[in-house]
Amino acid sequence: MPISSLSPADLRLTIDPDSLEFSDSSELLQYPLPWIGQERAEMAARFGLGMDQSDYNLFVLGEVGSGRSSLLHQTMVAAAANRATPPDLCYLHNFDAPERPLALRLPAGQGRLLRQLLARLIKSLLMEIPQRLDGQDFKVESERIRKAYKAEEAKAYTELTAFAELHNFTIHREAGHIVFTLLGEKGRILTEDEMLTLPKAHRVEIEQAEQELHAEITRYFEKIRPMERVMNEALAVLQRQVVKPLLENELQEIRVGLKKQIKDSVKLGSYLEQVMQDVLGNLELFKVSDTDEESRQEELERVMSRYRINLVVDNDGLSGAPVIVEDNPLFRSLFGSIEYQSENDVLATDFTRIRAGSLLKAHGGFLMLHLRDLLADALVWEKLRRLLRSDRLQIEEPGTAFTPITAVSLVPEAVDVKVKIVLIGSRQEYYDLQEADPEFACRFRVKVDFAESFLASAETHRASAIFVAHTCRELGLPHFSAAAVARLLEYSHRQVDDQLRQSAIFARAEALVMESAALCHAHAGYLVEAADVEAALRARILRHDYPEQRLQESIAEGDMLIALNGEKVGQLNSLTQVDLGDYRFGLPVRVTARTFAGEDGLLNIEREVEMSGPIHDKGVFILQNYLSALFAHVAPLALNASIVFEQEYNGMEGDSASCAELYVLLSSLSALPLRQGIAVTGAVNQHGEVLPVGGINEKIEGYFRVCETAGLDGSHGVLIPNRNRRHLMLEHKIVEAVAKNLFHIYTAEHVSEGVQLLTGFPTGIADETGNYRHDSILGRAQQALLAYRRACQESQHPKVKRKRF
Repeated sequence: MPISSLSPADLRLTIDPDSLEFSDSSELLQYPLPWIGQERAEMAARFGLGMDQSDYNLFVLGEVGSGRSSLLHQTMVAAAANRATPPDLCYLHNFDAPERPLALRLPAGQGRLLRQLLARLIKSLLMEIPQRLDGQDFKVESERIRKAYKAEEAKAYTELTAFAELHNFTIHREAGHIVFTLLGEKGRILTEDEMLTLPKAHRVEIEQAEQELHAEITRYFEKIRPMERVMNEALAVLQRQVVKPLLENELQEIRVGLKKQIKDSVKLGSYLEQVMQDVLGNLELFKVSDTDEESRQEELERVMSRYRINLVVDNDGLSGAPVIVEDNPLFRSLFGSIEYQSENDVLATDFTRIRAGSLLKAHGGFLMLHLRDLLADALVWEKLRRLLRSDRLQIEEPGTAFTPITAVSLVPEAVDVKVKIVLIGSRQEYYDLQEADPEFACRFRVKVDFAESFLASAETHRASAIFVAHTCRELGLPHFSAAAVARLLEYSHRQVDDQLRQSAIFARAEALVMESAALCHAHAGYLVEAADVEAALRARILRHDYPEQRLQESIAEGDMLIALNGEKVGQLNSLTQVDLGDYRFGLPVRVTARTFAGEDGLLNIEREVEMSGPIHDKGVFILQNYLSALFAHVAPLALNASIVFEQEYNGMEGDSASCAELYVLLSSLSALPLRQGIAVTGAVNQHGEVLPVGGINEKIEGYFRVCETAGLDGSHGVLIPNRNRRHLMLEHKIVEAVAKNLFHIYTAEHVSEGVQLLTGFPTGIADETGNYRHDSILGRAQQALLAYRRACQESQHPKVKRKRF
């Protein structure tokens, strides 16, 4: 196929504003915002969000700015609206094991109601119980019980008194004890000195009587203590009888107040029964103390705190299932936590200090996480793996075992968690996870793959215009005219270097919308026009193109040697691309080759000094094999050849210069000069076919700027792969220069076409024996290779000089 020169219409896609069928973007606000070009991802997302089975979590992979987070969140909200509202989650005091609080799930809104009812119960108990214990009926009955006890106790005491008097002792009570003294004649109390003066026999009798009195006092206490115990039990029973109807009535109101069916009704009923028994067991705390009122109040408050609930997840007012986006998945924020308070050098806590994390709050709904955030903490990652394996969550506070002071442990009851996790990550992270952690990866059976680009059509152009309209409304920006939207669409094609495809990274388009609107606002415009978009693009380039500007200046000033006119043997301008991350630009680099007789073959100087990457080295090896195949009949080649990129000090990567390297080699072998005004880019395979390369627009524009600075005279142009034709989205001024024949863009499908363009000589076709015509490029190269072989043979077998007579 002969080489072709592209027309201006081939150099970029131009979108007619009239084809968009609207005058400005405000007319599109009535249409919903679709998933533009992401049909596969949308289908997968809706499927995954609709699956109720476990392990059907979603892994969303794609590039940043592709809308993966915003579109998934939008779909999650829509899916959650059709789901049932999940229950509330409360933690209760465990009367049997206070260090193990009980979990209780209640229908949505019932947790808040139960908290209110229990708060009302506490208030009622603090007010009603003291009143009932101070009521007239209670006083009368308690007094009767006490009188009965006192009567029995008085009878026993009278008998003890009589026994003491019979043995000449007198007794009286003192601080809960019974004290007795010996009486003498006429009932007078004997002193210790007087007792010592008594006869010995009398003293022995007194000691015997004293022992008998001790025994009688012991029998007295043994007799009245059961009586006192019976009295106290009777008083306690009386207190319970007085208070129990109040408790039963209050607790029944709680049961009636919770009208909805409660899944954990048995657990709640058991808890309320324990509350009643605990109150009845602590009725003494409701009585005002005459001795230590402050301690009584503190103890009463501690007991009352058991009857409160800790509502850790409150879904009251929630319609549908919860949708939570956790942007800071620390251990505490994701799995919940237990708060501690230092009390006397001990970290103390209770069930009221349990806090729910995002996983508990998202129960019954959806939770969005970013993989990179999870991988930052190995502890978070491991606990999430265990959660996905068991679907049960145990709230714990990591690290308390390593605190410098003792901590009071708390082990809340583990709860079932049913949550669909939407994990956001890049493609590389996804496949790394598949390889490194297959168990975790199998929990995410739904792959939502966001494309980086998509085939453009009238429908995608209109959908993109709707995106612009919604962006303007959400950000409060002026709307865009149809011409401005058309320019934005052309920018979308330029982002992927393709006339047939659009970029799916809409964050870039959104940024351009904001920047264009800002320039429109600066000149008080009503609508954003195409000129505003162009100005925004120029301003963006100006903010980033300083490195390119300096390199362009170095070429113009002669520091970098680039020949733009005339012809040179073994020398050509190759097109390269520099990617700085936030900005890409193209630049010509001189490629030179030298060939001479030898047996070392092709020497890639960049590879020898380790300044080239593996892809570039691969391209050179392919080139070498293609060259060997061209001259297989001359094999083995007696050739020494070197290729170098002049003034290149930062290293090379990529195979897009292999065509240029082949051309300079053939030029050096054939001694035919190459046109210096035409720069070359393209990769070559082992059959001489020219393969497409990346960054084609930046490469052409970079070389054009060099030529424009030097002065365009019609001899300048670029040679690119024919397969790159649809990737052209060039600047308007290049299109204009091509239209004026000041600049040319040639395409080639085979390297033979390119070398013919650059030299003006026919490439040459091998005959039956593999030889080429002498006046062709390959024929001249063949002659040079044969000469190299003869030179090598002569150096190995020098002629013997013979003496003539």
